[in-house]
Amino acid sequence: MSDIRKVTDHFSVAPQVTPEEAAAAVAGGVVLVINNRPDGEAPDQPASAEVEAAVRAAGADYLFIPVVGRPTPEQAKAQAAAVDAAKGPVLAFCRSGTRSITAWAMGEAASGASKDDLLRAAIAAGYDLRPVLQG
Repeated sequence: MSDIRKVTDHFSVAPQVTPEEAAAAVAGGVVLVINNRPDGEAPDQPASAEVEAAVRAAGADYLFIPVVGRPTPEQAKAQAAAVDAAKGPVLAFCRSGTRSITAWAMGEAASGASKDDLLRAAIAAGYDLRPVLQG
């Protein structure tokens, strides 16, 4: 299973997941999977449609917000809205998890969350977002 890192009780991030790993996450309680990795970034990555099919077949929702570089404010807001609307745990993934947690933190910060709290949560999950949240 991919390295799923719990950020909050409601939100986790991971590096690239396979369709099987995504379905297993849904079986474990995830209600929404967010894919922040553009298709075709690496020749061995599964296509978004493959992961989506597995997630939906397992009974959860799926959202594709492909991020190239740093998330845009619009992408961060879209991700924050989806996480807020989810009726249970959310798993977001990209190549390493960094774009996923960055989009989450940017969206939360735009909604007024404490940047210090966001930094602590990210660091506890193994991601240093100081360049994003303090810059």
